[in-house]
Amino acid sequence: MSHDDFAIEPIKGLPEHLPRGEVILWQGRPHWWHLTVASMNLWWVIGYFGLLTLWRFVTVMDVVPFDRAVAVSLPFVVIGAVVALLFIIVGIIQSRATVYTITNKRVAMRVGAALTVTLNIPFTQIENAALAKRAKGFGNIALETKGGTKFSFLVLWPHARPWHFARPQPTLRAIPNAEAVAHILAKAAKARVIETQNNRQSETPQLGVITQ
Repeated sequence: MSHDDFAIEPIKGLPEHLPRGEVILWQGRPHWWHLTVASMNLWWVIGYFGLLTLWRFVTVMDVVPFDRAVAVSLPFVVIGAVVALLFIIVGIIQSRATVYTITNKRVAMRVGAALTVTLNIPFTQIENAALAKRAKGFGNIALETKGGTKFSFLVLWPHARPWHFARPQPTLRAIPNAEAVAHILAKAAKARVIETQNNRQSETPQLGVITQ
């Protein structure tokens, strides 16, 4: 029997039905491999254990036979492989638990493996969006929110812009066709902001001249 941990969602990635007039423009999730490499510095970790292995081998090769030097260096290879495998598993779990949604009014991010939360970020609360391109069309889109909107870096991770701890920025990470997604986001955000401004102007009382 198949089982879906998010079967209670009325719409994939969203905790409730869309309000009238709101439509989904794009949905996606991070690619597990690119997310693992980027958010957990996988190559740095592998390189670190590689250097430890080399250092161990060089320090003992002059005092023990070659095969013995290799044998005493292997534990670092094993530990490095286990750590890398654990990071990859975390990346896969995070990717499967994540759904990014762009509608004509907001960006929604269902994130978190152990504790799942859905972040709703209206376009009117987004100050700027920064696209960082990666290889093969993948990339990140970081959302810089306005002053009153704040997030916890720990809640966002790994869906946060790297090295922005004081003011964390929610980020659509390791998404395919990132440039096309950024275009959809920019076009929808611009239209929504213009619509909001027009609604506010229409609700503002107009002063007139009364002729007596």
